[in-house]
Amino acid sequence: MATLKELRDERLRKLEDLKELGVNPYPAESRINTDIAELIENYSKFEKNKQQLVVAGRIKNIRKFGKIAFIVLKDKTLQFQLFLNSERIGDPDYSNNLLGFKDLNLLDSGDFIEVVGFIQTSKTGEKSLTVESLKLLSKSLRPLPSDQDGFTNKEERLRRRYVDINVNTDVYERFVRRSKFWQATRDYLNKHGFIEINTPVLEHTTGGADANPFVTHMDALDQDFYLRISHELPLKRLIGAGYDRVYDIGPRFRNENYTDEHLPEHVAMEWYAAYWDWNKGMEFMTKMYQYVLKDTFGTLKFELGDFKIDLSGEWPKWDYAEVIQKHYGLDVFDCSLAEVKAALKKHKLEVEQTENKARGIDKLWKNIRKDVAGPVWLINTPLFISPLAKANPDNPNTVQRFQPVIAGSEVGNGFSELNDPIEQLDRFKEQQAMRDSGDDEAMMLDIDFVEMLEYGMPPACGWGFSERVFWIFEGVSAREGVPFPQLRSEVDNVTKTIYPDLKLK
Repeated sequence: MATLKELRDERLRKLEDLKELGVNPYPAESRINTDIAELIENYSKFEKNKQQLVVAGRIKNIRKFGKIAFIVLKDKTLQFQLFLNSERIGDPDYSNNLLGFKDLNLLDSGDFIEVVGFIQTSKTGEKSLTVESLKLLSKSLRPLPSDQDGFTNKEERLRRRYVDINVNTDVYERFVRRSKFWQATRDYLNKHGFIEINTPVLEHTTGGADANPFVTHMDALDQDFYLRISHELPLKRLIGAGYDRVYDIGPRFRNENYTDEHLPEHVAMEWYAAYWDWNKGMEFMTKMYQYVLKDTFGTLKFELGDFKIDLSGEWPKWDYAEVIQKHYGLDVFDCSLAEVKAALKKHKLEVEQTENKARGIDKLWKNIRKDVAGPVWLINTPLFISPLAKANPDNPNTVQRFQPVIAGSEVGNGFSELNDPIEQLDRFKEQQAMRDSGDDEAMMLDIDFVEMLEYGMPPACGWGFSERVFWIFEGVSAREGVPFPQLRSEVDNVTKTIYPDLKLK
């Protein structure tokens, strides 16, 4: 069996042969007027009218039998058979990149071609396009894996995603759905009066989440900047600036480890609405989830692992303290750290790293959450769990926070936003003190944001979710859910052998 280098060398030889004939192996133009999807959909009409069609795509395979040949042509995820007859196909015109029947041996699977021809059904009922002329659009130097070989090595698939997408239809379609997910998100927000305003990625002070930021340097200002960890504070500034409803969709960066549910770089969306509170936000987001997921997946009923989920109708609300009381017999507002640790130990949960009550109770909640199919709204989170959220006026021990729980995960986060500048400054001071004492994920003091609040920001509700929502309903891990996940830089030995003069490491 030939090695990749040997196969590439053979294709390089064909490339030189094409150039010697006067063929440009990589022309700029194509006259395509029909793709394979249109060809299949309108087959009967095209056949009846004997309409001349110009189709382009990638060669899947070539079979030659004397004076006839068959090429399977692929574009996107579809393929169609081309029929070539040595007597019908035109003479070669190399100056215009048109190849003759005798030149088929210079083509390989993976090459891009353009053909002119007409639809014709064989006597055996086989549908094909009879080729009258064939033009080379791009010569492939490396073969794609065949259907028989497959392309299943996970590391290789993630490193050469362009190959993975080419040969694995499910991966191709996944990223079409990912695009639909974000388009549906935009459509829903735009229909409800929101304006998309892009906010900076580079920030002097980053905030809006507990996360370790990436740091970069701007030569023009000779100052360090942070890559944003959240869209929150710039969008709230826009609410203070007079916009009633704003949102942003784009990447955020958190310098943390990979997990199946997290990537250091990922796409997220946040919206903020003036004069809304958390109840309005919950009502809005229930309908938004239903709209976006129905538009993306075509259904509101999902089987995710062991969970069977129906997202239609009203979503129940779960009170945080009541849920903990029911499962563990603990009053979250009046229990000691020792009681929390005892509950953790009783339910065989990790105890050693539980240095405060808030962290311990959060572990107890997550032990409940993992078995919740949902959808449910988790509300009335204790203030000590969410110290930056706005307190409930009727129960100051809790905050106006709402989180949807689906398939054992929290898949979003919303609040009635804090707009008291004095209280915000006090909380920033607390966070900055934690940061100064060594907590790299604590928030930074953002005095400009406090100044904005002093000018006045109306009551508002805010919401955020990341593409993790898509990953969960798509049923894939974080790395599988994005086209090009970050990986440690490596060059394989074959490439080093092919390019020895580059001294690749």
